Amino acid sequence: MPDNPVNHEIPDEILSAFDRKLFSGAYSNTPHIRIDKGNRSLPRLNKIVDTIEQVVIKTGLSDGMTISFHHHFRGGDKVINMVMDVISHMGIKNLTLAASSLTTVHSPLVGHIKSGTISRICTSGIRGELADEISAGLMDHPILIHSHGGRARAIETGKIKIDVAFLGVPTCDVYGNANGYTGASACGSLGYAKVDAHFARKVVLITDTIAEYPNTPFSIHQDQVDYIVVVDQVGDPKGISSGATRLTKNPRDILIGSLAAKVIACSGYFEDGFSLQTGSGGASLVTTKFLREYMEQQNIRANWALGGITAQMVKLHEDGLIKRLLDVQSFDQEAIRSIGENRYHSEIDASYYANPLNKGCAVNKINVVVLSALEIDTEFNVNVLTGSDGVLRGASGGHSDTAIGSGLSIVVAPLIRGRSATVVDQIKTVITPGSTIDVLVTDRGIAVNPRRPQVAEQLRRCKLPVIPISELKEKAQKLAGVPEPIIFEKKIVAVVEYRDGTILDVVRQVQA
Repeated sequence: MPDNPVNHEIPDEILSAFDRKLFSGAYSNTPHIRIDKGNRSLPRLNKIVDTIEQVVIKTGLSDGMTISFHHHFRGGDKVINMVMDVISHMGIKNLTLAASSLTTVHSPLVGHIKSGTISRICTSGIRGELADEISAGLMDHPILIHSHGGRARAIETGKIKIDVAFLGVPTCDVYGNANGYTGASACGSLGYAKVDAHFARKVVLITDTIAEYPNTPFSIHQDQVDYIVVVDQVGDPKGISSGATRLTKNPRDILIGSLAAKVIACSGYFEDGFSLQTGSGGASLVTTKFLREYMEQQNIRANWALGGITAQMVKLHEDGLIKRLLDVQSFDQEAIRSIGENRYHSEIDASYYANPLNKGCAVNKINVVVLSALEIDTEFNVNVLTGSDGVLRGASGGHSDTAIGSGLSIVVAPLIRGRSATVVDQIKTVITPGSTIDVLVTDRGIAVNPRRPQVAEQLRRCKLPVIPISELKEKAQKLAGVPEPIIFEKKIVAVVEYRDGTILDVVRQVQA
């Protein structure tokens, strides 16, 4: 009959029956409590580590592991380059970079690929010099392109096993309670980072502002966080609302947006209590602006809006036209302000948003989604990844996730972009299968997928210019001509994964 430190006898059969060990002291089995020289309990007061190099050592990061980052700072991100410079200097090699998306500011990664620090990449999107170099055959292994929902699925099922997540956050306290909508570097929702924080083996927060404990409300909580490093700046919020998230003044995009809004209003899905998402891209954002007029004229209110939230969505919400906002990514300063102030503007993670294998994702409840396209073919397959030259320059994002989940998926695109036709016989890279696309809106006409005859009939009743997509293709060819075919090498530079984990397409190296 063993004794314990409190001098009470505990029979062996009790320990055996309950499958427990004998109590051996209050401090023996609590990892974050230690005893000082005076035999007094001393809790771990904070998780702050002085430098990125020190935190890399503490995480145990070594050759061949997988690291992750999020892209909520978009073009203003400073974390990825900062961390990768340190890791490269430390001589760690053969890493898999699992970033939720990569942008033009991440061109320094080219050097880290050449040095052998990074050997594989999985991401939703890739742009700029980094994309150009990978398209030209920079990497030995093809990069993996997945959707936002597909990434969440892969992480949750262990297809992507993150060893260390380095997550930039605008504010956190000394224990790791973090949010994205306070502090000088506020970026809004941390919807993509939340999945990494939950499933990574080790989680490191990179911040420029330590808030008073407890930093509530929090997006990432203290039990998920191992270490914290304080730096001068994690991101520039001015870089968030750039490029594809700015409201266009282009007359052609305005025309397309006005047509798309009328398509929604005439589609049969436009009724009180409907739900919507409008993607990034000039015409998509303009659609939201024009939709307001129809909502006010017909006294229609939306119950909720989803996805990357913009100032236009916030204004509709604050004016009482949309009841709730579900925000996986805040696209501009107004969205960042709103999510920090408004209890009906809710932060959601990427799994809640679009994971095809969870018990119910939000995209499955959307009535209408408006999406962009670089190319669309006569079977309604959509390319948002590679340009007319075959070079990587875009992102899968939530395109395929929302297209299949929504009641009505609308693609908006100019018939001609530059000197290239947007509507073609066969697109270069399939990101979203045509079976999930319903309507194409261009500046030269509207095409409805033959599988949706009732939608086509609704639009014709509204006197909208509905024509077969084959006619749009012919119009495009007359204006832009038929381009010389691009010559590709055999080498595959990227693999496109559909949201369910199956392989949908490949991207080959463009011949120099």
